[in-house]
Amino acid sequence: MADKTQFGLTAVDTVPLHEKVYLELVRALMSGQFAPGQKLTSRKVAKELGTSDMPVRSAFMRLQALRALSPMPNGSMEVPMISADRFSELTAVRMILEGSATELAAQRINGNNLRTVRRHCTELTEAARKGDIDDYLRKNYNFKFSIYRHCGNEQMIFLIETVWMQVGPFLRNLTTGFENNLAAILDIDYHEEAVAAIEEHDGARARAAITRDINDGATHLLKHVKFPDARS
Repeated sequence: MADKTQFGLTAVDTVPLHEKVYLELVRALMSGQFAPGQKLTSRKVAKELGTSDMPVRSAFMRLQALRALSPMPNGSMEVPMISADRFSELTAVRMILEGSATELAAQRINGNNLRTVRRHCTELTEAARKGDIDDYLRKNYNFKFSIYRHCGNEQMIFLIETVWMQVGPFLRNLTTGFENNLAAILDIDYHEEAVAAIEEHDGARARAAITRDINDGATHLLKHVKFPDARS
């Protein structure tokens, strides 16, 4: 019998389409590619993704259950607005979870993974200096999760992702208060300090840098952004 490994075939992707659609929407929410209050219809999202409506509707239902999307009377979805109180609550949760994930990851990241973290750190700085908020938020997501995914705790990562789906769209407001100079955000950005600590496997110092990064960014938003009235 011929050896099947010699046919030059590529393994078939067995991830179901509805799961791919869901993961793409999760990524877009976490990386701030949707804005608070933005309306989403299954037809338009399906068209952009090149799929039918059904997997998009399935993803919408899952995201609604996680409070990442809110249903509208006409059947479409809305990226939720967020009150100052809720934003503060989510920030507190982020500091606990992401600080813990960073401290754990600092003991595990090395070699190529450490080089990947450093590369994402450099790209984040470059995105801030370019002043492109879309690129900055993507690079911020890439950088932080290149750390968190090495914490060794899948449940912790799931919880972090759930919080990020709710807060990610609101981070588009980070440009507020910098007078259209996004590079100024580097004054309250501690990703370089976090990477330096990770390179030395200093978990406590890495945790402190990430929690300070989260806290100072949130403080800036709470000071400069007009929040809507409190609502769930």
